[in-house]
Amino acid sequence: MIKSRIAHLGLVLAALGFIAATPVIGLSIAHAAEAVRAEIGGPLQNAQKLMKSGKNKEALAELRKADGVSNKTPNESYLIERVRAAAASAAGDYDTAARSFESLIASGKLGATEKAQFSEGLIGIYMRARDFGKANAAIERQLKDRHDPKLRAYLIQNYFAMGKTGEATRLLQADLQADEKAGRRPQEDQLQMLSNIQNKGGDKNGYINTVEKLATYYPKESYWLILLNRISGKPGFSSRLSVDVLRLRMHHNMLKKPSDYMELAQLVLRDGAAGEAVKIITRGYKEGILGVGPDAARHQRLKDLADKNLAEIKTKAAANEADLVKTGDKDGLVSLGYALVSAGENAKGIAMMESAIKAGDLKRPDDAKLRLGQAYAMAGNKSKAVSTLRTVGGKDGTAEIARYTIMSL
Repeated sequence: MIKSRIAHLGLVLAALGFIAATPVIGLSIAHAAEAVRAEIGGPLQNAQKLMKSGKNKEALAELRKADGVSNKTPNESYLIERVRAAAASAAGDYDTAARSFESLIASGKLGATEKAQFSEGLIGIYMRARDFGKANAAIERQLKDRHDPKLRAYLIQNYFAMGKTGEATRLLQADLQADEKAGRRPQEDQLQMLSNIQNKGGDKNGYINTVEKLATYYPKESYWLILLNRISGKPGFSSRLSVDVLRLRMHHNMLKKPSDYMELAQLVLRDGAAGEAVKIITRGYKEGILGVGPDAARHQRLKDLADKNLAEIKTKAAANEADLVKTGDKDGLVSLGYALVSAGENAKGIAMMESAIKAGDLKRPDDAKLRLGQAYAMAGNKSKAVSTLRTVGGKDGTAEIARYTIMSL
């Protein structure tokens, strides 16, 4: 399961910046006493002093004295609620704070900027109290007036917390489509949330599709681990493609042990691509994974074998090609062409592969096209690699290997 950073309520609130005092700017004592009767101004002043000393509950008690005064003017009521909003928020009395925020927003005395601040503060209070229904109602009122990606993200988060995954999914997919249509990179947190909903809901295809998007836009090891483990364990996956899974693992820095590098290099040598094996072994040495420990001598022997085979490819290529042409072994020509590309003879190797594939009569045409696409990528021709890999089909893993190779280019 993918961990979604946005799914943690405490982090959401911290991200919002809805620390209670932020939008509730306390009144100065002079302001608190301005244009109010003494029986109201006195409690307001005392409440302000108590708040400065951190005695917020006592401040709320002091404000209740002002509540008892009859025939308050709208301005007096506004000032009381404004101080109460600050005191209640700081005291953690969210029910009281919410009522004060609601009163202030409805008072008509807030400017546009402050009204937006208090509206967001009210949302934060509802979320602290886990009253997600009221939070979303407040968010939707805000979104009618202005587009705010932050608030929309919290709207979705709240639906998720309420268990309304269908509504959360609808909004997430709408945002994803809008981002992709506009050429924007979707937000990682939203993709994570969508993948979690799909995974918990048993939508396997939707889940993998979303993880593929995560791996495309945010190519982290954790996302690629999910994808590569899945295809390796998928029913019908052919073991001959294990080498390609290891290739992708290496590309995404997932080979951590000497045995990982040894296995990949040996499989590549088995297939005749000594040049690629040399590169794999060289990387293992460079990263300090090969050439150390109790098996260092084995690593060296494999390195020597790869170097020897690479030299033989270059000296025997013409003779080997002639033998393969004579016997009509198109699959062998594809393998030899790939080996030549891995040895740095790009033009010759690719031409050989293209000719063999065009001639047909291949045991596994999709494997051949997969190798050609990989050869184009190795030669630095990304556009040709992509167009070729898109033609790869098959139900034993070749199509997925091809798609993941494109994603990795």
